[in-house]
Amino acid sequence: MSSHAKAAHESNARSNYSLAELAEWDARIREKVSEFGLDCYAQEFEICDHNGMLGYMAYSGMPSHYPHWSYGKSYEKLKTLYDHGVSGLPYEMVINSDPAIAYLMRDNTILLQILTIAHVYGHNDFFKNNFTYRSTRAELTIEIFKAHAMRVRRYAEDPSIGIDKIERILDAAHALSWNCRRNLAIRKRSRDEQVTVALEAAHPRPDPFAKIHARQEFTEPDLHKVPLEPDEDILLFIRDHNPYLAEWEKDLLTIVDEEAKYFIPMMETKIMNEGWASFWHHKILESLGLDQGLHLEFIVRHNQVVRPIPGQLNPYHLGFKIWEDIERRWTNPTAEEIKRDGPPTKSAREKLFEVREVERDTSFLRRYLTEELMREMDIFQYEARGEDLVIGKVSDDEGWREVKETLIKNVGTSSIPIITVEDADFGQTRTLYLKHHHDGRDLHLEYAEKTMAHLHRLWGREVVMETVLDSKRSMLCYNERGFSARAMK
Repeated sequence: MSSHAKAAHESNARSNYSLAELAEWDARIREKVSEFGLDCYAQEFEICDHNGMLGYMAYSGMPSHYPHWSYGKSYEKLKTLYDHGVSGLPYEMVINSDPAIAYLMRDNTILLQILTIAHVYGHNDFFKNNFTYRSTRAELTIEIFKAHAMRVRRYAEDPSIGIDKIERILDAAHALSWNCRRNLAIRKRSRDEQVTVALEAAHPRPDPFAKIHARQEFTEPDLHKVPLEPDEDILLFIRDHNPYLAEWEKDLLTIVDEEAKYFIPMMETKIMNEGWASFWHHKILESLGLDQGLHLEFIVRHNQVVRPIPGQLNPYHLGFKIWEDIERRWTNPTAEEIKRDGPPTKSAREKLFEVREVERDTSFLRRYLTEELMREMDIFQYEARGEDLVIGKVSDDEGWREVKETLIKNVGTSSIPIITVEDADFGQTRTLYLKHHHDGRDLHLEYAEKTMAHLHRLWGREVVMETVLDSKRSMLCYNERGFSARAMK
């Protein structure tokens, strides 16, 4: 037998396992999950081949989803890259639902199945306990996505609507879906509450020396302005304030907004979540007493997952290193760390579970990505100079804080511009006035033009946006004549 044939034979042999064997390993892993104190939803697994995994990837892991051409495009792109060996497939996929559902690749070796099962339980615990997921209604996830799919298909089958009209709305809604509230843990004020706040803000503050001071003037707030406060939920605002939208169009905007807000916590916690799952799969497999062959493969597979990638940020690597460092600092801190932060007041396990519950990537990195870790991982900042990319800052004594701030500004939804609706009747012409909250990064005009075209399509009237371009206050406009941009005096 040739060496290639022998290797293939050994690989196939290791992939030849029974469902009973997987169930036995799952039971052993669940014992360790309970022993370590992880708190999970009930977990279900599905074994699928590469075509099934490609389909789930295209639909973000959902067993049911409404149809749209972009999902077919995503499937064809993923399949082409896979067929030509340009990219592989994930070892698993797991979705935030109750019970949690995970998909395992049929062709994985038995060790890979053991590792991914343990990894899935890490994700499961994170979904159930991190605060950003509390608004996602995990127990209703599958039913909600099924209901969305049924409603969209019903509209497509309606001869007065049809797929073409649906896709025009969905195209625009998808482009704007991430322009919504990022922190769903903060409750949005009702109209009545906004009125109360506006009246309180307009009244002068109590002055104990009012007798000797000039009387402060009271300016009546414009309570007819819509919105009273800047509104981040652009799709929902258009749904509620464009009187010319049909009910089915409003429903499509609701569906897209609900699904975007389901996925936002995953965007906001990518580094934490993948690091947490990797941290616990490592601990669980180290505690299982694997035989030598399985243990050696585990070391190789684990290192493949959490290795640094030159020129890129591997969230598994960064998250895993930070979680390991938190455990070390609350177990065996250095003398310098004790002098700087004081002795630990909690056990490492208590601290890990606390951080897992109350942080998101931006706060996680700000609080727990230390100067020492940044140097150990050689994190640097690069920038474009002409057609080249050059290293701009490194994690030395002078540059590490700036590198860290740049990293924080580019994780999760921080890379998505914050745009709010300021006025739905600007100039008393029903012009939609928006504001881009500039953070030092200018909008790309090519993307801004396309975004405003989608806004114009949904609003049906002129749309203007205030922003900053090249350090100058500027106004972008989209109307029947097309797109324009001009600096403001």
